[in-house]
Amino acid sequence: MFHVLTLTYTQPLEEVDKVRPDHLAWIESEIKAGRLLLAGRQESQKGGILITADIDTSAADELIAADPYALAGLVEYERVGFNAGLRAPGL
Repeated sequence: MFHVLTLTYTQPLEEVDKVRPDHLAWIESEIKAGRLLLAGRQESQKGGILITADIDTSAADELIAADPYALAGLVEYERVGFNAGLRAPGL
């Protein structure tokens, strides 16, 4: 199952940006590990979006719990899981 993880900042952007280097290092490690496919800040600057690889729900929940933003109490997450019945070649 793939997951769309939507982060919403619960603190001012200045506070979020203090933890951003740790958050970005965490994202890079999760991409290298194959658990995350895409990540980026929302255009509105009010949060971010993460797209997971084909992982189970408990692994997605573990990702959320390990995010430095979540550990610092800076975000709320929404997880939407979906079965990717149609995929681009190679996914």
